[in-house]
Amino acid sequence: MKSLAGFTGDLSAMTAPPFILSPTSLTEFPAYWCERPELFAAIADGKTEQARSLAVLKWFISTLKGQYTSRNESMGSEKKPLNPVLGELFYGYWPANEARGGKTTLVVEQVSHHPPITAYRIENTAKGVTLTGHNAQKTSFSGGSIIVKQVGHAVLTVSLPSGKTEEYLITLPRLRIDGLWYGSPYIELAETSSIQSSTGWLSTIEYKGKGYFSGKSHSFKATLSPPTHGTAPTVIEGTWHTTSKDVNSGAVFHDVTSPKEEVTVAPIEEQGEWESRKLWFGVAKGIREGDFETAATFKGKIENDQRQRRRDEVAANKTWELKHFRYIESDPVYERLGRLFKANPPTEDAYVYLNNGPWS
Repeated sequence: MKSLAGFTGDLSAMTAPPFILSPTSLTEFPAYWCERPELFAAIADGKTEQARSLAVLKWFISTLKGQYTSRNESMGSEKKPLNPVLGELFYGYWPANEARGGKTTLVVEQVSHHPPITAYRIENTAKGVTLTGHNAQKTSFSGGSIIVKQVGHAVLTVSLPSGKTEEYLITLPRLRIDGLWYGSPYIELAETSSIQSSTGWLSTIEYKGKGYFSGKSHSFKATLSPPTHGTAPTVIEGTWHTTSKDVNSGAVFHDVTSPKEEVTVAPIEEQGEWESRKLWFGVAKGIREGDFETAATFKGKIENDQRQRRRDEVAANKTWELKHFRYIESDPVYERLGRLFKANPPTEDAYVYLNNGPWS
């Protein structure tokens, strides 16, 4: 671990030894967006623009624990996820029930390897709620910590019974990975992120971690501001990995101390060769069993196969074709909604879902 602190440049380019690897591929991470699928579905139940904006904020805050602390709880410290291969796929779903209506589906595709970019689509058709986005990371070192700038964004869309559609642009927080010197890395969120609704409501989330002398780990303050003056903003404070409250009323806002719901995935024997858990099965098994030599052998074979595939494509003057997404240089939704809160950068690329997943 300490040798990492002398590294400069993009950490995603590092080949990590199996003993600091997670047995999970990065393509599985978008499932964290929906491990409380009833909150995702409940967005559609809000009767007003303000109520739906609050529901989006509540769902978003409730995803952070799974996205950024669950590996510490399950593995003792943060591990480097397996770096997906170009074209890697991950499919899953959360079954229908009375509380959330229909089935909630997940389609993930690794749309770039250098740099690693993951595109995803989550959808509850019965409720008319969808989430489409992509994520990449740029990493650097500062003062013994790894600083991760998350590149990308997500757009949540709600189709209302009236026939109208609301859109929410979601930007991503920066990460700081501390604890490297002690061999027990953990993630802290930093700076701010935003959720901008097409109705004008804006959530600004400020993240404050534990300092050397004060502060509480995983603290945040979220402010939901109305599009016009006259309505008081709603302010939420707490810790995103446990609970938070409405500052004005004292009412509990979010609570993620109860168990989450894991995504349902097809058995390995029913998966295609490009699906994450089948592709990485030998590596993951070796890591879980502490057989790092076997894990390294399987990992090396996958990486060598990918290098050969890229060489073959160059020789044939071909490029890899994406399966479920189409790349666009500028996302019109990001540009339009980002303008309302002066997003930086003012434009960003995106991956458009082709509506051809296994659930379509």
